[in-house]
Parts: sequence; structure tokens; C-alpha cells
Amino acid sequence: MFTGLVEETGKIREVRETGEGKRITVEAEEVVEDVSKGDSISVSGACLTVEEFSDSTLDFFLAEETLDKTWFSDISEEDEVNLERSLKAGDRMGGHQVQGHVEAVAEVLEVEELEEGWNMSFGLPESMSNYVVEKGFITVEGISLTTTEVTEDSFCVTIIPETWEVTNLSEKEEGDEVNLESDPIGRYVEKMVG
Repeated sequence: MFTGLVEETGKIREVRETGEGKRITVEAEEVVEDVSKGDSISVSGACLTVEEFSDSTLDFFLAEETLDKTWFSDISEEDEVNLERSLKAGDRMGGHQVQGHVEAVAEVLEVEELEEGWNMSFGLPESMSNYVVEKGFITVEGISLTTTEVTEDSFCVTIIPETWEVTNLSEKEEGDEVNLESDPIGRYVEKMVG
């Protein structure tokens, strides 16, 4: 489980095609300081398992399911990804409960600079429309955010300067894709009452 508070961005240094997916090498500084083989790391919202690591890189395998649900099918060297280590017992829960199970990819519709921050609008996939509500949590690229506006096919969030500086959202432009995960509570409630 993750909090949606990104620790740092990493750069994709290598992408290798395999018969069943892809292997990627991510360059990082902070996340590699306290990591072990087999650890779970949120990589732009997708929970991935560390296969190998060095003092400056992490290696992950991207299975077909991951490639189908994320923008990682188009991942390439020099792409920036958000990184967060999994929550440990006793850690503060600063964001919201993020599972690292990306549900869909959305398109960036608009990026509007404000006096103190940015408004970003995204397309809302139909498969997620029941779980995204105004003033509710949503995970975009592994970042815990609060929606400010929700329509039938889009949603908006406001990005504060700190989030803009420490995440890959500052690199995103209109037409780019982002990974999405809705607040899991809505999915559980639907299952119980449905």
C-alpha cells in the first residue's frame, strides 16, 4: 500500500523487450537508499516489484497486464516516472490509501497555470466514472490528488507548487497520457451493495 506522496522522480535509463513484457531500468537517488530485492515500489502509480538494484538504479518487469492498463506500453528512455516506496507500519498516512493497481489511462486535456499552482483537466474513462466524485480522492501518476470538478467524461485537479516540482506532472502536456487509480473505497462499496 502507498500514500500517493511521491518521494522523487526517476528517469528511464533502459527499456528491454521480452517475450512476455518489458524490463525497465529506472535511475533514482532517494528510493534506492532503503530498498531490497522483492520490494514493492509505486512507479507512476503502478505497483512494481524490484528485481535488481544498484546504488543508483532499480530494475522492474512490466507484465502484459501492466502494459495493457498503463501508458508503459509506450515507455521509452528519458521518460520521467514518479517513485514511492510502500508504506511501512508506523509511517504517517499523508495522502490516501493507494493500492498501486492502475485501472486506466487518461489523456491530459488542459494544463492551466494559476498565480499559485496549476489546474489540470483529464479525460475520465467510462470504466471509472462511478468511482470519481467531486472533492474525492483520485490517484494520477501515483499522486494522491483531490478532484475539484467532475463531469461525465472529465475531471479537474489543482496542483500546488510543491507537487508540481517533485512529480512528473510538470512534464505533462495536452494529449499526454497518465495512469489513474480511483479511491478503492468506492469499488468496495459498489461490490457490497451491488
